[in-house]
Amino acid sequence: MTQGTEVLFPTSANEAIAQFGDGSGVTVIGGGTIVMPEITYGRMAPTKALLLSRAGLDTLEVDGASVTVGAALPIGRLAELAEDVTALAQCALNVADYEIRRQGTVGGNVCAGEGHDAPRGDLQGPFLALAAEACSVGADGERTEPLDDFLAHRAGRLLLDLRFEKPAASAFAAIDYPHTHEYTVLAVTGVRTTGGETRLAATGLAGYGTRLRSAEAASSDPEQAAAAALKDVTVGDDALASGWYRERTLPVLVRRVLSELEEAA
Repeated sequence: MTQGTEVLFPTSANEAIAQFGDGSGVTVIGGGTIVMPEITYGRMAPTKALLLSRAGLDTLEVDGASVTVGAALPIGRLAELAEDVTALAQCALNVADYEIRRQGTVGGNVCAGEGHDAPRGDLQGPFLALAAEACSVGADGERTEPLDDFLAHRAGRLLLDLRFEKPAASAFAAIDYPHTHEYTVLAVTGVRTTGGETRLAATGLAGYGTRLRSAEAASSDPEQAAAAALKDVTVGDDALASGWYRERTLPVLVRRVLSELEEAA
C-alpha cells in the first residue's frame, strides 16, 4: 500500500456503508487481485482504502428459487451453485486459477473496469443473463436495479450483493488459452427461465459484458441467432485476440450455448 493511505477495516455491512459514505476518494478492495497489481505498477495510488474482508458481505443465500450473492463472496464459492445454476459455476471455475478464485471476490470481478491488455469481468456475463439485480449504496442511499444499469453508472457506488432467480437451464461456452494465469478471450452465457424465455450475454468484448438481445429474439433458430449476435456488440483488439477473431468466434459460441440449452430442455 502506498504511503499516506488511510486503510479502513469495517466489521459489518453497516460499518462498510458508513465508511464508504458518498464514495469520494475511496478505493474499495475485496480480494485485492485486481487493485493490488494496479498499485504495484503505479497505476493507482489510493488515499483511502476500504477493505471488505471482514464486513460480512461474503454470504451466499439460497431461499427456494431466489439466490443472493454477497459482493465479498470468494469467486470459487460460486461452484456451490453447480446443480442449480450450471453456467455461473462453470464461469466461476474458468476465472484465472485456484489462488485467484479463492482470493478474488464476486463484487471485485463484476465491478472490474477494462483491463490494460486483456478482458476483465468474466462474471458479468452469467449475472446479466440471469437478469441479476444489484443492490448498492452511494450518495443517494441504497437502491436495487438491473445489473446492466448498475454497470453503466457504478462510479461512487458500493456493491452489496447480487440477486436473481434460479433458471430452468443454463449453459456457458468460452474461448481461452491454456496458461497458468489465463484470461478468458471471449465467453457467452445462456439462460432459459422457468417461463421459457431465453437470455444471452457475452464478455470479452469492448467494455462491460453485454446482453445479446438481437440473438435472444432469434434464439429459436440458432443460425439466425448466431448471426444476430454481432448486432449487439462492439469488439476490440487486445493482447489476447483481435476484434476480427472475436467477430468470427462469437457466433460459434452462441450456437454452442443454444445447443446446450436445447439439450437441457
